[in-house]
Amino acid sequence: MVHFITKSKNILSVLFLVGIFTTEAQDLESLLEEAIPDKPQPVFATFKSSRVINLQSPERVAAGNLEFRISHRFGPLNGGAYQLWGLDQSSIRMGLDYGISDRIMIGFGRSTYQKIYDGYVKYGILQQHTNGGMPVSVVGFSSIAVSTLHFADPTRVNYFSSRLTYVNQVVIARKFNEKLSLEIVPSWVHYNLVTTKNDQNDIAVIGFGGRYKLGKRVSINAEYNYRIQANPNATNLNQYHNSFSIGVDLETGGHVFQFQLTNSLAMVEKGFLTETTDSWSTMGVHLGFNITREFVLKK
Repeated sequence: MVHFITKSKNILSVLFLVGIFTTEAQDLESLLEEAIPDKPQPVFATFKSSRVINLQSPERVAAGNLEFRISHRFGPLNGGAYQLWGLDQSSIRMGLDYGISDRIMIGFGRSTYQKIYDGYVKYGILQQHTNGGMPVSVVGFSSIAVSTLHFADPTRVNYFSSRLTYVNQVVIARKFNEKLSLEIVPSWVHYNLVTTKNDQNDIAVIGFGGRYKLGKRVSINAEYNYRIQANPNATNLNQYHNSFSIGVDLETGGHVFQFQLTNSLAMVEKGFLTETTDSWSTMGVHLGFNITREFVLKK
């Protein structure tokens, strides 16, 4: 009996010591967690779609996914009742985007505007991180557009290269919190052929975009593109306006609906960046929408 009691006391002593060491180890671990800051974590969903409205966002289609996008713009509101405030007219672009990897996306589209075919690549350069990591996301974008309109003078020698326009952009974006995201987009547009000697073959544009979430599935988006005019006599700048658009994003499962008001009829980069013919001041505003549907081709 005495031996049993002694043995029990020894076991209790061991358990007591184990409990002390375990508690001390847990306290030490808690102190270390407090002393060592959280590791930087990547930031996702800066914007909901790969486009703010017309302007590219830092988002890309996931690797192995295919996204089908339909963009539509009606005529200007200043068409009045005769044009049913623009509803009698329309312009459309259909496009496919595919995620080659988590960093690289390619796309192809066709617009009724100037019967343009466009192709592009979008590639992630830097990813925003929290807790003292990279403060912004940086994405590159390069596209080529081919106008297939008939040449204005088919009797002269015309070259296929005259149909081409190139656009290069850098999207610099930051998600400030769960509601607010902003971006700045320096762009460079190059025309192989311009109408007159005074026109600029190269046009620099600074774009600004933003998103503010009103709810889990609803946000307000806006963008503005400012053209930098190096030549004050350039006709291809003086006859156009800067593009401004505002809209609402609605997410419903695998679809994203974007409704907007914009003074740009074109939905391809070279069009809305440098060829916007309408102005908000004269109510040359187009009602439009974008609809996207994503398909998972590879898991």
